[in-house]
Amino acid sequence: MTSKRRKNDTETVGTGKKKDKREETPKISEITEDTDVRDRVKVAWLKKEHLSHGSIELDCRPFPHCVIKNFIRNEGFLENLEKELLDLNFHEKSNDLYKFKQSDDLKKRKEAHIAGLRAVLFERFRLWLSSVFAVELEPVVDVSCAKYEYTDVLLCHDDELEGRRIAFILYLVRPWESSDGGTLDLYSVDGNNQPKDIVKSLVPSWNTLIFFEVSPVSFHQVAEVLSKDKCRLSVSGWFHGRSLERLPRYIEPAAPRSPHLPRDEELLLEWINPIYLDVAYQAQVQEEFEESSEILLKNFLKEDKFEQVNEALKQSEIQWVKRGPPNKRSYRWAEQQGLPPCVSACWELLSSEAFFLLLSNFTGLKLHFMAAGDDTDEEEEEKDEERAAGSTDPEPRAASSAPSTPLCRGELRCWGHGDYTLIHDTNVDSMEFALDLLLYFGCEGWQADFGGFTSYIEKVKGKCC
Repeated sequence: MTSKRRKNDTETVGTGKKKDKREETPKISEITEDTDVRDRVKVAWLKKEHLSHGSIELDCRPFPHCVIKNFIRNEGFLENLEKELLDLNFHEKSNDLYKFKQSDDLKKRKEAHIAGLRAVLFERFRLWLSSVFAVELEPVVDVSCAKYEYTDVLLCHDDELEGRRIAFILYLVRPWESSDGGTLDLYSVDGNNQPKDIVKSLVPSWNTLIFFEVSPVSFHQVAEVLSKDKCRLSVSGWFHGRSLERLPRYIEPAAPRSPHLPRDEELLLEWINPIYLDVAYQAQVQEEFEESSEILLKNFLKEDKFEQVNEALKQSEIQWVKRGPPNKRSYRWAEQQGLPPCVSACWELLSSEAFFLLLSNFTGLKLHFMAAGDDTDEEEEEKDEERAAGSTDPEPRAASSAPSTPLCRGELRCWGHGDYTLIHDTNVDSMEFALDLLLYFGCEGWQADFGGFTSYIEKVKGKCC
């Protein structure tokens, strides 16, 4: 008995081998087969105009991006694809920019539905995109699977990397609301083409594909997932081709610095816990600092002074202002002018000449001309002695110039949920040595899982991250 196989929306490709897994190649949205729609999308993209037709919508605010709903026609294919993806091994990805789980590259996976999706992306959809953008896209595509769960996030970035031309995301999420977090947030840019504000948030939706052109202004983020029991599953990657012309990298002007204030040790006696003013204890602190390059000094301020400042910082009169750009930082800060008197007095302490000398005693760094010399000075003195003894050392050292005045800068920052700072290549302050000092207020009962920690990352020569 023979019968004809009923046509459906999935094509099966086999090799003739009995035990070989078959590739299930899905049919994608009919909208991609309509040449009239394709041409309309092409024109709208070129002119940066809005277009909505059936299951496809093109929006150019804040930068051109396109949404195709019901991208895969066959629901059974999607459910099987979801199962195969969830069975993959996922790796925790975590640094200052992101936290989520990601699979290995899907280019070589043999599962039938993963291979089928890959085939339709690499061929049919790639050719459709090439026609729309009028650019040749390479046949090999970066593609992987990502899982975002509770507290996972991908902060503001532009996706720019050599060869990346079009980014895409196919969502395989069950019913999802904006209150669940995990939205794809798109940023506007300022006059320096730096990200400014979130002007559009796209809520993940089952079987919806989003793509956009990677450009110097394609700033976006995956907002933190707030749902404790949902998984934001997606397949994403990049089509490669000739990159768009890159704008010169914007470098922020360096923050102004000031010399220390001429205040004597009376200020230290007024504010600082007496134990830290003991010379023997300072030597102990310095030894520990030289060993680990960091030190935690608990109960640093006198209790009454700390409580005054701590309470004053809770006042609603302080004008906190958001500081960005979000591809580098996001937190609130306050100008020194208009601060409560005791907060200004604390700031005066930290900027005082006496405090600079105290920091020198804590660290062994020469932050004050009266501080003891460091090892470099001793080495130079030894070289001078060798020169005097007739050493063949190169040219003699120039006469010491007058001691330079140490400079400082600082901010009063207020941190809340979702605030951060990011490492970036154009940070002028990271290009030179400095001593960081952090004085915390309002942290009573703080726990490690609250976040808010500070990380220092060693710079490795010959590598980038």
